[in-house]
Amino acid sequence: MNAPPPPSVPVHVPTVRIGALVPLSRPGWAEAGRHLLAGLELGVGEINGSGGIGGTPLELAVRDTAADPRRAEAAVEELDRLGVAAVAGEYHSVVARAAATRADALGVPFLCSSAVLDTLTDRPSDHVARLAPPQSRGWRLYADHLLDAGHRRIAVATQPSVYWESGTRVLREHLAPRGGTVLDLDTRALTPGQVCDALAERGATALLLLVGHPDPAVPLVQAVRRDRRLSGVLVGAPAGQPEFGEWAALLGGDGAGVPFLRYLPERLTSLGERVAKALRERLSAAPSFVAFEGYDTATVLAEVLRARGTEDRARIAEGWPRVETEGTRGPVRFSRTPGTNLWQWDAAPVQIVDRDPADPGSFRVLRSG
Repeated sequence: MNAPPPPSVPVHVPTVRIGALVPLSRPGWAEAGRHLLAGLELGVGEINGSGGIGGTPLELAVRDTAADPRRAEAAVEELDRLGVAAVAGEYHSVVARAAATRADALGVPFLCSSAVLDTLTDRPSDHVARLAPPQSRGWRLYADHLLDAGHRRIAVATQPSVYWESGTRVLREHLAPRGGTVLDLDTRALTPGQVCDALAERGATALLLLVGHPDPAVPLVQAVRRDRRLSGVLVGAPAGQPEFGEWAALLGGDGAGVPFLRYLPERLTSLGERVAKALRERLSAAPSFVAFEGYDTATVLAEVLRARGTEDRARIAEGWPRVETEGTRGPVRFSRTPGTNLWQWDAAPVQIVDRDPADPGSFRVLRSG
């Protein structure tokens, strides 16, 4: 009688671990997190399909930040103990700042995918690099767009946040020398109806939503759209809320004609066109710019790890200024950008876009820079 075969023993396959920080639950912007993760996973899958890093596959160690800076710091510390080669990702600027600061202190290379706050660290860091453009660059372009459209009295609906405060400061400093004024409306103290009253009383011609989504952004849009006094008031969302399907689902036609910042070029590269199709299949929806940022993050990390190895974190971080690779949105190279304290892709594309009022499911590019 034949003896039964011995039980199978799992074979451990060595991997190169990469920490991935993404907001996947509320109060984080979960839809943005899903797009970011889809891009990261697609990129890592393709890298592994072509041999990984010197024959060793990449492995994503995903951590949900839920838009919580303390949770992000704890995740970086945990990933450090796990021995990851680098940490990447994040969408929310305040969360990315906490993660970048902790990664820098621990000597962990951190590639920020999507957050734009100019200074992610208080001191110059050799460990931190970023693909998204600095907030000041995009928001100055946005201010120019408002001025060219004839807007001089601009209101901002705000919530407490370093990111919103930074954006307001950029707008105010850029608009003031050109005859523009900024009225700050604190949504903690004002209902949507009271915001409408303030817009009418102060003669503002534009309201910018520097607030969370869906609340209070969606009720604010609905209130303005339904107020006959404000029929000529432009609603804007520089932080990009209208990019995602949830905005259109909640607001329909009310969400059209709201200009926002998007980080895509006029034309994707040939790589980008191929990746767009794969992302659409993975997401069952049109990929946002955040999904492309995720894919480019994986591409850049692979290039650095192939060139610098996977064991020595200091050596990996030294690779940021030396990397040069083709991304979905153009060639990626990092340099020192004044005022950012990190390695920055200074050619990251910036667009001002809105949803077409005639077809809210499609976008119109209003300005590039």
